[in-house]
Amino acid sequence: MSATANTFSIKSIFLDFKEITKAGLAISVLFSSIAGYLLGFDDAHPFSWRVLAMLIVGGYCMVGASNAYNQVIEKDLDALMDRTKNRPVPSGRMSPNMALFVASLLTIVGLVLLYLINPKTAMFGAVSIFLYTSVYTPLKTVTPLSVFVGAFPGAIPFMLGWVAATGDFGIEAGTLFLIQFFWQFPHFWAIGWFLYEDYEKAGFFMLPSGKRDNTTALQVILYTSWLIGASLLPFVLPYFVLTKLSLSVVAALLVLILGLWLLSHGIRLYRLRTAKAAKSLMLASVAYITLLQIIYIADKFLR
Repeated sequence: MSATANTFSIKSIFLDFKEITKAGLAISVLFSSIAGYLLGFDDAHPFSWRVLAMLIVGGYCMVGASNAYNQVIEKDLDALMDRTKNRPVPSGRMSPNMALFVASLLTIVGLVLLYLINPKTAMFGAVSIFLYTSVYTPLKTVTPLSVFVGAFPGAIPFMLGWVAATGDFGIEAGTLFLIQFFWQFPHFWAIGWFLYEDYEKAGFFMLPSGKRDNTTALQVILYTSWLIGASLLPFVLPYFVLTKLSLSVVAALLVLILGLWLLSHGIRLYRLRTAKAAKSLMLASVAYITLLQIIYIADKFLR
C-alpha cells in the first residue's frame, strides 16, 4: 500500500507539474525555437547538440515559468472558468506559494541555461517572461489590447532559436519574429471566440471588438493577410537586402498555398460566425505555423 501510495504521489506531482507549466503548449513553443535554431546555424555558426539541448531545456523552463506565474496571478479567475478550474492552484492541489517557488526555480534555471548559450538569448527569454506575466496577464481583464501586448512575448520563440544559433539579432531574426507576431492574432482570437462564454465568466477581454461579430472576423482576415505577407518575406527580401534567410520559388508557393488555406478559415468564420468555425480556425492556425516551419527547414536543407 505504501509503495502504491508513493507511486500515486509521484504521478500526481508529475501531472501537476505538466499542468502548471502547460506542457503541451510549452512543447509546441519549443518546436518554434528548435526550428529557428535549425534555420540559423551555418558554417560560421556550426550546429551544436549542446546548444540545442540547453535551448530545449532552458526554453521549456522559461515557458513553464511564464505559465506558472500566470496561474498564480489568475488563480481566483481560473476558479471561475470550466476549462481552468481544475488546474493545480485553483483546485487546491498546489498552494500558490509552491507554484510561485516552481515558477521562480524555472526562471533561474532557464535564464542560466539560455545565458550559457549567449547573453542575447537570455535577455530575450527574460523579456518574454516579464511581458507575459507583468503586462499581458494584468491587461486581460482590462482591454482587448492585451492580445496585442501578448503577441510580443508570444512571437519571441521562433526568433529565439535563430539568436541562440548565431548570437545575433538582425533582419533574419526580425523576420521570424514578425511571422509569429502576426500569427498570434488569428490564433488567439479564434480561441477567444469559441471560449467566449467561459472567458466572460472571468471578465477576460480577448476579442478586438469585445464581441463575436463581423468586426472581429474582419480583424482575423486582416491579420491573417499580414501573416501571409510576413511569411513570404524570406522569398522577397533577398532581392533587396543581404540576408541569410531565404526561400526557393517552390517553398514560397507552398507557403502561399498554406496561407490561402488559413485565410479561407478566416473567411469561413466571417460567413458563419459560429464557435465551430472558430475552433476550425484555431486548429488550422496551429497546423499553419507548424507546417510553415517545416517548409522553411526542408527548403534550407534540400536546396
